[in-house]
Amino acid sequence: TIVWGLERLIESEAPRMKVVGKASDSATALAMVSDTQPDVLLVDLDLGKDNGVDVIAELLKKSGATVLVLTGVRDTGAHERAIRAGALGVVSKEIAPAELLQAIRRVYRGELSVDRRMTERLLASISGGAPGSARTVEEEKVASLTARERDIVLTLMRQPQLPLKEIAASLDITERTLRNHLSSIYEKLGVSGRLELYVFSSRHMHDA
Repeated sequence: TIVWGLERLIESEAPRMKVVGKASDSATALAMVSDTQPDVLLVDLDLGKDNGVDVIAELLKKSGATVLVLTGVRDTGAHERAIRAGALGVVSKEIAPAELLQAIRRVYRGELSVDRRMTERLLASISGGAPGSARTVEEEKVASLTARERDIVLTLMRQPQLPLKEIAASLDITERTLRNHLSSIYEKLGVSGRLELYVFSSRHMHDA
C-alpha cells in the first residue's frame, strides 16, 4: 500500500526523518498528533468518510506541526482550500520519491511547496475582491501590529521564500519566537498563512 511505501521511504532518511504515527481517519489523526507531537503531517485529502481539507485546521490547532498534503485528488479547488486551511504544500501521490522528501524538508523549514501554477491561482484568488470599502478596516489591522510585528511582516514581504530559520536569524530571535509572533500577526491581520500574509502586506504595507 502507499502508506507502507511512505513509511519505508521516510525511514530510509533516518535519523533525519522518522515516522511517529499514522491514521486512516480524522479522529485517530487528532488523537495521534496530541500524543506524538510530530514536526510534519502528511495529509491525504481523501480520508474515506472524512474530508481532509476540513481536518487540516484542526490538526494545526492540536500541534505545532506543518502540513504537507499528499493526494491523488486532482481538484485544484480542493488544493487551494487546503492551502487556505493552513497546509504549506500540496503534492501528487505520483511524485518521485526524491521530490517528496524535498517537499517534506521544505515545509519543515516553513517554506511553501506548491507548483508555480497553483501559486499564481492562489495569488489571483486572494488578491481578488473590492478593496475600496475595506480599506479603512485593513488600515486598522495594520495599525494593530506592534513595531516588532511590522518589522517581521516587512522582512517576510521582502524575502517570501526564505526559510523561517533564516528569517529568525536575520531578526536575531529564535525560530520559536518568530512562530509565536506570526501566530499573533495572522490573527490580527485575518490571514491564514505566509502566502496570504505576503499578498496582504504587498497590498497594504508596501509604503511602510
